Amino acid sequence: MTTATQTPASSGQERTEGHLDPAARLTGVRQPGIPDSNEFVPVQTRSERPTSFDPADFGTPVGTEVNWKHTPLKAIAELLRDEPAPHDVIGVEVSAPDAVEQGRLAVGEAPRGEVFRPEDLPSAIAWHQEAEAPLIRIPQGVELDEPIVVRLTGRGGVAHAHVVIEAQPHSRGTVILRHEGTAQQAQNVEIIVRDGAALTLVSVQRWDDDAVHLASHQARVDRDAALTHVVVSLGGGLVRVNPSVELAGAGADGKLYGLAFSDSGQHLESQVYLHHKGPHTIGDVLYKAALQGAGARTVWIGDVLIGPDATGTDSYEANRNLVLTEGARADSIPNLEIETGDIIGAGHASATGRFDDEQLFYLQARGIAEDEARRLVVLGFLAEIVQKIGIDDLQSELIEAIEAELALTASVSAEASA
Repeated sequence: MTTATQTPASSGQERTEGHLDPAARLTGVRQPGIPDSNEFVPVQTRSERPTSFDPADFGTPVGTEVNWKHTPLKAIAELLRDEPAPHDVIGVEVSAPDAVEQGRLAVGEAPRGEVFRPEDLPSAIAWHQEAEAPLIRIPQGVELDEPIVVRLTGRGGVAHAHVVIEAQPHSRGTVILRHEGTAQQAQNVEIIVRDGAALTLVSVQRWDDDAVHLASHQARVDRDAALTHVVVSLGGGLVRVNPSVELAGAGADGKLYGLAFSDSGQHLESQVYLHHKGPHTIGDVLYKAALQGAGARTVWIGDVLIGPDATGTDSYEANRNLVLTEGARADSIPNLEIETGDIIGAGHASATGRFDDEQLFYLQARGIAEDEARRLVVLGFLAEIVQKIGIDDLQSELIEAIEAELALTASVSAEASA
């Protein structure tokens, strides 16, 4: 049973608090649409998190909120201000097949807002500040042979973005979002996968070391449609990409994969939400991370909700973390909520640890040096996610990037031994 108590907040107002099993401490949030109200409502589960398009409906986070307690708030202070930002902070280059439709959507112009509902202050600010949201649409029945590549290059400064990606009925395609350079960006990505469509979206974060990236991805997958959503975070000082996917139609399929490699002082975070809403839906969530160096940090929170109408559902989520050096920290919190007993299966798992000594022994017993054995173990651990992307050029690039990270690990270890 969930209990709630009243305790005074630092502002002098009262905040409703409680406890949630096993995710985190319950915190109250302001009622959307009542910006001056002192009434707070308890957030019992992930599905009950309030939404609003108005930034004024969200209080500035203080770090006790369940969705902010793991994030360094000082680093994102600039993205908590609802102020206009220059339009040239992020350079945008789009490479797309001729069949792809591109446009811009004002607030209130469909399909903008059909799926997306801001759940926190930065995403509400990004919605508010983006006057015309870019639209990328794969037309009905079109099957793309080449991916759509959106290259986003930060030039320094604060940026806000809202992007709409739509796969119309029975279309097929892949969209790659590539982030590089430096910026402080709050980004919304609204994803609509209509009946019978199949979409793969890959978000790659290879920012410079001082970049801050807060992204809220929200998707709806309709009847007999499929979404493969991949998050790859390798660069950036603080990167937080939170995907939320609703399997709305019967037979919808959602695959959510993630890969992170955190270095010293780097914070990489994902809060994943998969909502099985329609019957006979399939969900597969797998995130993996490697960490090295003092202060390296990863945070993964996975929430799966199987709703009352999601009969015949088959769902599984897992998070695996490999800690390579002392001083690194991985937080992993899987949550599963089931509201119907008529399912095929559902489960969740989490594991964080160091090298598998048996794997190292096996390789060394066959004449492979220890450093090389460690490299092979880590590469094999992360390559599982890379291989799920299904794009040869991108897979090769990411394997090379992981190899470079591992070379840095070996260099640091050699210096420590000396």
